Amino acid sequence: MDALTLIRDAFAPLAGKRILDIGCGPGTLAKRLVEDGAAVTGIDPGEAALATARAAVPGARFQAATGEALPFADGSFDGAVLLNALHHVPDPPRALVEATRVLVPGGRLVVVEPLAAGSFFDALRPIEDETEVRAAAQDAIAGALARGILACRRAVTVERRESFASLDAFLARVSAVDPAREETIRLRRPVVETAFLAAAEREDDGRYGLVQPLQVHVLEPA
Repeated sequence: MDALTLIRDAFAPLAGKRILDIGCGPGTLAKRLVEDGAAVTGIDPGEAALATARAAVPGARFQAATGEALPFADGSFDGAVLLNALHHVPDPPRALVEATRVLVPGGRLVVVEPLAAGSFFDALRPIEDETEVRAAAQDAIAGALARGILACRRAVTVERRESFASLDAFLARVSAVDPAREETIRLRRPVVETAFLAAAEREDDGRYGLVQPLQVHVLEPA
């Protein structure tokens, strides 16, 4: 079971469903959901990411916005997704409140978050240590459940495995998420390389494998 399968299952059947992709980045998830027949709207604060998403997924709608201030009326969507995005939001609790607000009664919110564990995390840590922000995202989910804003329908931990031909391929991958990491990589490259080689599992074809545990929550307005 992977995160995409869990997202699809949460909203099945997807055909005709209005889905909000919060923190859509270059449109990778939006493309998959459009292919499944969903009517997808993606929001992201980054104009460069939005330009890429518009070119890649002409069948979806994209606009600039932050997770804490969604420019949509109450009950605008049948479902919403935060895929590897909540820990990037400055105010995660507010983002969950906003995501809940724009759902129809009975709508679902799927939150997929990387945990501060696994070999991918160990390789990333010298570039950017996300221990605190990843913990804050999990705390925000727990807080929303405790306050009765959301109810949990399913919670699953899955592993995302990625393989890279080289250190440079890994660095390109993590820099694409946040170009600001490029300067840290330049300044700390020997440390980064050591951490990558220590964390990665060498595969039979010579590639480097890294594993990232992901916590998937399927949530509904309480």
